[in-house]
Amino acid sequence: MTKRYSLRLYLAGAVAARAGDEMSGTALMLAAFALTGSALEASSLLAGVTISAAVGGPVLGALLDRARRPGRLLSITLVLYAAGLGLILVSLGPLPFGVTLSIAVVAGLLGPSLSGGWTAQLPRVVREDRLPRANALDAMTFGVAGLAGPALAGGVAETLGAPAAVVVSAALIGSALPAAWMLPARPGRVRGVRPTSVAGDLAAGLRVLVNRPSLARATLTSVLSCAGQGVFMACVPLLGERVLGGAGRGALLLSCTAVSALLATAVLARFPRLIAPDTVIWAGALVQAAASALAVWASWPSWAGGAASGWAGWAGWGQPTILVVAVLIAGVGEGPQLAALFAIRHREAPERLRAQIFTTGASLKITGFALGAAVAGPIASWSLRGALVSAAGVAVVAALSFFAVPSAVAAADSSEERAMAGW
Repeated sequence: MTKRYSLRLYLAGAVAARAGDEMSGTALMLAAFALTGSALEASSLLAGVTISAAVGGPVLGALLDRARRPGRLLSITLVLYAAGLGLILVSLGPLPFGVTLSIAVVAGLLGPSLSGGWTAQLPRVVREDRLPRANALDAMTFGVAGLAGPALAGGVAETLGAPAAVVVSAALIGSALPAAWMLPARPGRVRGVRPTSVAGDLAAGLRVLVNRPSLARATLTSVLSCAGQGVFMACVPLLGERVLGGAGRGALLLSCTAVSALLATAVLARFPRLIAPDTVIWAGALVQAAASALAVWASWPSWAGGAASGWAGWAGWGQPTILVVAVLIAGVGEGPQLAALFAIRHREAPERLRAQIFTTGASLKITGFALGAAVAGPIASWSLRGALVSAAGVAVVAALSFFAVPSAVAAADSSEERAMAGW
């Protein structure tokens, strides 16, 4: 299997698709603002693409799990998603915005295929003994995409125009088509095992998420961590304005987070068995809480006086430095936590439900992030420090929630486990 399909091809496809996906959000916002002149329509377009992923994830995962050649179905979703971006761009301006928003919502349903749907195929690409390192490398593709995508969107929009950025993002997603098309096929079904309906698979996937303690803990902690990340994201423009001298400079903070997440995950890839993934999940949440708390310190307005000596003088030049250190620490928590989450999903998910577990988990995380950002927006406008404290608090709750899930959660009954094992 690994001789016919290399891990390098898998990773190349994942980087291309995910960089295009990360680029698309920023590119769509820039294009919408450039073509309509409305910031509200630009943000609504991004929200439409993002929020529908929460609905599409579970169904898409169930379909991938049922496909004999999931790579072919994955290829179709890539083509449709890229085409959807093109349709959004073409409709901006000539058609009513409601039509454009509807296209964005439909296209967003396919978004989880670029994250969880792709990662779910990894066990068929590498041998089991190589899965921990391959899993960490796969998580690194998110870091690379998070770093390159927005930078590419801004650079292309600046040189060729915002609509060109959307075209490039669609082209990047489309370039992953060969890697997806050639993904290994799923082993054939075992005789005597009766196929189930899509609805039955969705119900079975939900039971697995709830009834397997390690998976339930990791899912709950990761979703709450994403909510905390959404809260912190809402603070980025104000942090850039107050600490770095411009709201636009807040984007630099996101790049710092992506770099440190990438480096931390690279270390994990080098030593994949150094720390148990279950430990990394809750420890990563605590690291993110510490980062938000440090950002509170950096944003304290009494430090902005810039006295010439003593603590106040040190704070005057140290405030931006402290903020950069805070976002670097946040990346150290986020990157390994994502790799650990993938490892737990690969370990706990039954083969016939793996894609659904991954895409459902991705959908829940997207929802958590969106809710965190939405709730934190008004709080940050009223009190930046209050929002940052909230981000730290949510991250602490995320870590504690890991231990709140009882280890004796009822597992699926043995007959269901035997049925799952037979696929």
